[in-house]
Amino acid sequence: MTSAIRLESVEATHAFGERLGKLLRAGDVLVLTGGLGAGKTTLTQGIAAGLGVRGPITSPTFVIARTHPSLVGGPELVHVDAYRLSGAIELDDLDLDTSVADAVTVVEWGAGLADELADEHLELVLAADGDSRTLRMLPSGQRFERLAAELTG
Repeated sequence: MTSAIRLESVEATHAFGERLGKLLRAGDVLVLTGGLGAGKTTLTQGIAAGLGVRGPITSPTFVIARTHPSLVGGPELVHVDAYRLSGAIELDDLDLDTSVADAVTVVEWGAGLADELADEHLELVLAADGDSRTLRMLPSGQRFERLAAELTG
């Protein structure tokens, strides 16, 4: 099942992320795909707001991964930027699997790399057109199929 929605502004991208963040739970893995400037970090900022984690949320391009603890007793956010990684072995070297069960993990540029972090995951593909975005949800597993349906229904 593929679901697509149109996000008409940067604020709408953030708001969608916040709505999504409120539905996430420990163990959830999200893979964000899209070109430079597609809105991956803006979406992650919204997810972080929905989760109620400590910020600021910035692209972790040079540090590869950042952990943001919860301010509201929920799961922490592990925000990963796989842009500079050359493959799944380097992602595995980050030892993310030790925190996946206890956190919400968001992997930017993680298509084909982060799929092995969890049996089920949600890939969010962003395409920019000026300030608006098209977001396609590619759910893997029943939990994320239900989640995608809830977000588009």
